[in-house]
Amino acid sequence: MHLIGRVKALSSGIHWASIVLLLLVAAFAAWLGLDAYQAKSNLEKARNSAEQSKDALLGGNSEEANRFAEAAQFHAREAQTATHSLPWNAAAAVPLLGSPLKATQQITDVVVGLADDVLLPGAKLGAGLSPERLIDGTRLDLSLLRAEQPRLAELAAAAAKLDSRAKAISNPTYLSLIRDARSQLQDQTSKLAQLLGNTSLAAQLAPSMLGAGGSRTYLMGFQTNAEARGTGGLLGGVGILRFDDGKATVDTLAPNTELANAVAAVDLGPEFNRVYGWTNPYTDYRNSNMSPHFPYAAEIWSSMWANQTGQRVDGVIAIDPVALSYLLGALGPITMPDGEVITEQNVVELTMSTAYARFPAKFRYFPNGDRLTIDNDRKEYLQGIAREVVKKLTGQMQSPQKMLDALGRAIGERRISVWSANPADQQVLEETPLAHVLPRAESPYSQVVINNLAGNKMDYYLRRQIEYVADICDGDTRNSTVTVRLTNISSGAPLPEYVGGTPGLKALPLSAPSGTMVSSVKIFATKGAVLMSVTSNGERTSAVVQTDRGRPSFEVQLAIPPGASGELTFRLREPTAPGEPLVELQPLVDELTPKVEVPTCS
Repeated sequence: MHLIGRVKALSSGIHWASIVLLLLVAAFAAWLGLDAYQAKSNLEKARNSAEQSKDALLGGNSEEANRFAEAAQFHAREAQTATHSLPWNAAAAVPLLGSPLKATQQITDVVVGLADDVLLPGAKLGAGLSPERLIDGTRLDLSLLRAEQPRLAELAAAAAKLDSRAKAISNPTYLSLIRDARSQLQDQTSKLAQLLGNTSLAAQLAPSMLGAGGSRTYLMGFQTNAEARGTGGLLGGVGILRFDDGKATVDTLAPNTELANAVAAVDLGPEFNRVYGWTNPYTDYRNSNMSPHFPYAAEIWSSMWANQTGQRVDGVIAIDPVALSYLLGALGPITMPDGEVITEQNVVELTMSTAYARFPAKFRYFPNGDRLTIDNDRKEYLQGIAREVVKKLTGQMQSPQKMLDALGRAIGERRISVWSANPADQQVLEETPLAHVLPRAESPYSQVVINNLAGNKMDYYLRRQIEYVADICDGDTRNSTVTVRLTNISSGAPLPEYVGGTPGLKALPLSAPSGTMVSSVKIFATKGAVLMSVTSNGERTSAVVQTDRGRPSFEVQLAIPPGASGELTFRLREPTAPGEPLVELQPLVDELTPKVEVPTCS
C-alpha cells in the first residue's frame, strides 16, 4: 500500500508538472505572439509615417515632415523592442525553426537605422533644401547647394551602409511573409541609397557645372527617338545653353544640318573604330551615336560644333521629346505664334509623327542614287516648339517641385544625358545615370540596343519586350538567355515617304514594303559571356560578335513589316559573376519594364 501511494504521488506530481510546463509553453507562445503582433503593427505604422513625412517634405511643410519622421522613429524602435524580447531571442536561437524570427530582428534593426540615420536628419535637411528655397525664380541657388553638400554626403553614406546591412539580412527558411518583407526592404534601401548617392553627387557637381566659378556653355542635342540610335535617337537639332551662377539662358537653336559638313577632330580608339568606323561617325552626324556610350557621341558632337563654328563648349546635354513632355507637365502648355497649343499630351506625337505628315519632305535625286532631302518647313516648326519650351524653361518657374520631379523622371529613364569636357567633373558624372555610360562593372549585365538601318522614322511605332533569365549560382559559369520581341504597331496605312521609306537600304540588294522597320538589334552582355546560339523567329541564325569598352556584344539584323512582330533569342554562357543583375534600357518612345529572372550570386 505504501508503494502504491508513492506511485500515485509521483503520477500526480508528473501530472501537475506537465500542466505547469504546458502553461509555461502557452504563456511563452502568447508572449511571443503578442510581440509578433506589436512588431508587425509598429512596422506598418513606421512605414506609413515615413510615407507621410516624405509627402509633407515634398509639399514644403517642414514641420509636418519632422513630426511624421519622429513618429516613424518611435514606431520603428517599438518594433525593434518587440523583436528583441526574451521569448523572441530564445526562439530565434533555435536552429532552422528560428530563421524567420532572426530575419525579422535584422529587418527591424535596419528600419530603426533608416529612421535614426536617414529619415529624421533627411527631413531636417530637406526643409533647408526645399525646391522653393533651392530655385529662386529663374536661378538655382548654388551657394545653398554647396553649403549643404557635406550633409547630403553624410546622408548618402548612411543610406549606403544601411543598404549593405539590408542585403545581409538572412533568408528565412520558411514563412513567405517574412521573405517578402525582406525583399521589399532590400529593394527600398537599394533605391534610397542610389537616390541619395546621386543627389549628393549632383550637389557636388552642380556648382562647378552650372557656372558658380564662371560661365559654362553646353551644346544641347535634341534626339528624335523616331529613328533609333544607341543613345536614344537621331540627332535632330542643336542649341547652345549657358549657365552663369545657376541662371540658364539659350542663345542659339539650329537644325541638325548645321553639322552636315562638319568633321570631328577626335579619335575614340581602335575598338570604337573597329566596331563603328564603317558608318563614318566622325564625319556623318547621323551615325555619330550608334554606341549606347553617350560620351562617345558627346565628344564627336562637341568637336563637330567647334569645327563648324569655332566655338568650344564645356560639355554636351542631350534630351528627347518624351523628356520634353515631362517638362511641359511641370511648366504647363506652350502656345505657338499661330495659336497652336503644345502640351505634355501631344508634344511626342506632334514632333515624331504629325510633323512629318503636316510638312512632307521634298526630294532631289542624283544619278548615283543619292537623294537630297528638303524639309526646311518641318525643321523650322520643330525649332519653333523648342524655342517656346526653352523660353518657358528659362523663365519664371511656377512650381519648382514639379520641375524637379519631371527632371528626376527623365533622368531615371535616361532621357537626359550629360557629358563634361572637364575630366574631374566627368569622372563624378560617370557615377550617376546622367552620364549614360556603358559600364565596366563585372556583375551580370544586359542591354538591348536598337539602331535604325532603314533611314526612316518607323521607330515611333516600335514596341519592345525584353527578358533576361539565368540559371542558379552553381559553378564558375551558367547559362543565360536574352529574348527580344519587337512589334511594329503601324496599321499599314500609307505613310509619308520620309517616314516609311527605306533610303538606308539603297546600297544593298534589298527591298521592303513601305512602313517596314529594318533594325540592328545588339545585346551587350556580362563581361566574359560567350554566345552559344541565336534564333530569329525560331530559326537558327548567326550574329556579329564584337566588343565595346571591353564588353561583349552580339548583333542580328531584323526586318518587321507593319503590324508584324519579330523575336530574337540569344543563348549565352556567362561567368557566374557576383552582384545584382543590371538591365539598362535604351530610351525610345515606348515605356518598357523588362522581365529579369537572374539569381544574385555572392
